[in-house]
Amino acid sequence: MTDFDVYKNYIAIKNHFTKEKYNYITYNGKTRVTIESFYKRKDRFFFEKMSRQKSDDEVKAYFVANFVECDDPERLWIGDIIRNGEDIYTEWLKKSQSLSYLFMTEAEVFITKKNFNEIFECKTGTHPEIIKKYLQKGISLETLTILDMILEYVKDFDKKLTDPIWKFVSLRIRKYKCFLNIDVAKYKSLLKEIVM
Repeated sequence: MTDFDVYKNYIAIKNHFTKEKYNYITYNGKTRVTIESFYKRKDRFFFEKMSRQKSDDEVKAYFVANFVECDDPERLWIGDIIRNGEDIYTEWLKKSQSLSYLFMTEAEVFITKKNFNEIFECKTGTHPEIIKKYLQKGISLETLTILDMILEYVKDFDKKLTDPIWKFVSLRIRKYKCFLNIDVAKYKSLLKEIVM
């Protein structure tokens, strides 16, 4: 992958996580960036450095990991990713490699303490318990996203919640789904084991 290809991936994944209508998978990572715009950037060195250090698949995963973990993906700069991104990427890889264990552990701790339906009870203007737990860093975005892939609760929450915090969380869940390649039926069975 060339330095320009790394730049295109950076812009495409940034657009994916920050723009409602752009989808990295649908557009196959294509953007309108030009080689001219790339050569005008003063931070080209970072893209060149990454093109030498990472394989094609690693570049994409590296950017996904960093944008998923960032509290303000709109302002995430490549220089910050290069400086701090390796630790984030390593942690994300660990979570990805033990996703079913992470899901079971987090779901068991949280779901067995409450009535299952109460966790997802969404009253207008009030965050449900599951979202509060996520905001308190009690469960991961991965677990939250998997639960939505099983239960499709985000659509319901979108109708009832209009605050900026929920809008950000909702976008993050919806955008992360296409990067979580899971067997939904398997996770549905795991969830049934916990709830029953």
